[in-house]
Amino acid sequence: MDSLTRLARAYNLVVPPSGRTLSGGFDPVALYPPKHFFGAARNFEDGGSLTIIATALVDTGSRMDDLIYEEFKGTGNMELHLDRKLAERRIYPAINIVRSGTRHEEELYDKTTLEQVFMLRRLVDTLGDEATELVVNRLKKTSANKEFLATIKENK
Repeated sequence: MDSLTRLARAYNLVVPPSGRTLSGGFDPVALYPPKHFFGAARNFEDGGSLTIIATALVDTGSRMDDLIYEEFKGTGNMELHLDRKLAERRIYPAINIVRSGTRHEEELYDKTTLEQVFMLRRLVDTLGDEATELVVNRLKKTSANKEFLATIKENK
């Protein structure tokens, strides 16, 4: 879905006024349909799932966009932040790995791998803008996640 921000803005233009207005002139009733859509993602008993991947506009200078982003921020299982500065430096994928992440990582990894992931996060947090470049370069030198995480452990 590209983008939840634009979908919420569109609903804001057509919903009957509720009498309440949030920051940036946004009517809170306009959030119900996009939230209902986004909330449809789920696992189904006996197999299958509905996964919704959606984008949101951030850092646009619009208070309305910020409000919409904040409303959806805590509802997803994962956040992936793209970084224009990295793209301008031709570092791809241009992912801000400090701001990106998955909720409930402890349910995805065994204890050893989880500790290595946490170690990677601590390392990345101290590096700032160079974090993505370092991770991409190290990933290129390894053939599997386990091997990559082992290189992080070696540089403790």
